[in-house]
Amino acid sequence: MPSGPELAHPGNAAIEAAMSLTLTALTAVFQALGDGEHTLNLVAERTDGVFVTARTDLSIGTEPIRLAVLDEEEFCTLRTLLVFALEDSTMRSAVVIATTAAEPSPRACGWRIRDGWLHPMDTAGLQAAVVPCPGVSAVTREVYPAPTLVQFPDSEQEGPHV
Repeated sequence: MPSGPELAHPGNAAIEAAMSLTLTALTAVFQALGDGEHTLNLVAERTDGVFVTARTDLSIGTEPIRLAVLDEEEFCTLRTLLVFALEDSTMRSAVVIATTAAEPSPRACGWRIRDGWLHPMDTAGLQAAVVPCPGVSAVTREVYPAPTLVQFPDSEQEGPHV
């Protein structure tokens, strides 16, 4: 017998629409981040109270256009969680944090996932999210406002929109 509420299955049509939207969202994130070495972290709370996470490292180039992922399985996990976060029926909340390797310190920006899209996090909330825990040796990241990601009008793409 399950100890908590079960997750409702969103239905194939909703998942297919969210899969399409995920490709659009990832493309927008990659374009916003631009050239460089990046790490994407996704943290989400499911409707049953369980937290799920994913992380992937990637390299983006624009001249010529290229995308290289360090670990295909990690990328697939992040993409799958993003599908369900954008679909919205099985997740209470979710955020995506992007860290870019930069000198003298890495830079980070983030988006909250709500209403079927990624919305820029305020820098105060992001700063609280990326501060290393006391006693943990970790690199401090400089935070900056995440760019607003372009969404297509309903006539150009199906799926949830704000």
